[in-house]
Amino acid sequence: MSTLNQCARAQGIVGCQHCHTVTKLPKDIAENQCVRCPVCHAKLESRIAHSWGKTLALVLAATFMFIPANILPIMNVTYLGTGTPDTIIAGVMKLLKAEMWPLALIVFVASFVVPIMKIVVLFGLLITVKMKSQWRPVGRTRLFQITEFVGRWSMVDIFVLAILVALVQFGNLASVDAGLGALSFAAVVVLTMFAAHTFDQRLIWDAMND
Repeated sequence: MSTLNQCARAQGIVGCQHCHTVTKLPKDIAENQCVRCPVCHAKLESRIAHSWGKTLALVLAATFMFIPANILPIMNVTYLGTGTPDTIIAGVMKLLKAEMWPLALIVFVASFVVPIMKIVVLFGLLITVKMKSQWRPVGRTRLFQITEFVGRWSMVDIFVLAILVALVQFGNLASVDAGLGALSFAAVVVLTMFAAHTFDQRLIWDAMND
């Protein structure tokens, strides 16, 4: 596969990042000339420009925002008339104490596990690309594709609190209100979505051609 990738780039064959149409670039194309996909008219690039740097900046920003997202209160759970603002983990513990197991699982997975997974995976891929690692390129590519797929469902992370509030408000014993940490949490989700979009998985295979 690395040989095919090398030959395609050397022969001026580019795959569209949007519709995946394979296009043969004209031989007399200028260095800075913009070429569009014949199907979807998106800009064709053999590699996303400054992919590594853009992705690193976005992942670092997401990591930074993840701190206030977990320190600031993200929700206020009121149970039997009493309650205080809680962080993500504290809120999960209170939901467990209130025997709201399904809601606790939703909050923990969508608000804690998924963002950490995306940040760690993207950091790991950036490090291996920078080191020009040839370790299991197929596995790393699949790992990125899974991360990108999860990113498509990141709106679940943003709206999980809204869904949680709507569900719990139907109860008579408990209520849930969103806190200030929800804004930082939404920023983490958006930043990781953009980071997955700017990372060019073809960089993983470039090391195989060196």
